[in-house]
Amino acid sequence: MSSHAPESVSAPVDGQGSSVPIGVIGGSGFSTFLSDAREVPVTTPFGPPSDTPVLGRLGSRIVAFVPRHGRDHRIPPHQVNYRANLWALRALGVRQVLASGAVGSLRSDWGPGSLVVPDQVIDRTWGRAHTVYDQVGAVVHVAFADPYCPNGRRTVLKAAADEDWPAQDGATLVVVNGPRFSSRAESRWHASTGADLVGMTGIPEAGIARELALCYTAVCVVTDLDAGADTGEGVTHAEVFRIFAKSVARLKDVLTTTIAALPDEADCPCRHSLDGLQLPFDLP
Repeated sequence: MSSHAPESVSAPVDGQGSSVPIGVIGGSGFSTFLSDAREVPVTTPFGPPSDTPVLGRLGSRIVAFVPRHGRDHRIPPHQVNYRANLWALRALGVRQVLASGAVGSLRSDWGPGSLVVPDQVIDRTWGRAHTVYDQVGAVVHVAFADPYCPNGRRTVLKAAADEDWPAQDGATLVVVNGPRFSSRAESRWHASTGADLVGMTGIPEAGIARELALCYTAVCVVTDLDAGADTGEGVTHAEVFRIFAKSVARLKDVLTTTIAALPDEADCPCRHSLDGLQLPFDLP
């Protein structure tokens, strides 16, 4: 297995360096915040990413962006090529990833519009490609006790600290397969496990990031009270998109501040997740 990073990656975006330290995965609208933006095709061993990565500048930082569901939101959560998306970012030089996503809340005190930085995750998905190390004879086990980057979480929370509505520090995100929403019974069961949020895209994304020794930080926007916490008719597709659209400006402000504050080099457990392991192929 091999990777092929594009030849143009080594060329600076505007003549001021060639490093690409920050990656962003999220909604397609984020690319409009980047200056000097250009598409940079990347070939991966797992097929194409959700869309061609965009490379650009946000302030003084270079950012690589991949729209998780494609630019026209055509890819449902259970069909996203998570492996290709993260491999492409690593091939572009990214080692720190910020991943935004819409979630339902299992807590009545975290209503629509709340920003949450989870610290734990529960996997309730199936049928997805969960690992880049799936060849026969390639047994690679990575530690996942703490799924998210501690440095990234601290930086996001500090970036949101001055907001009138600060981000919630810590939550357990349960990831369901989708694309349907939960029944009330499922929602109540998820809450009984200790989960605070329900989403559809955080897994296998977080696990694959750890397999690639990437710092990965999730930033969740609550769009609805999940069915078990809602006394109304339950969440709808239209309501999720309406609330998320209202929250995008705040989310982008927090991500912009976070990107500016992330250190170029960070020594944290994420970067050492592959130490001492024998890999079946070279990473990009």
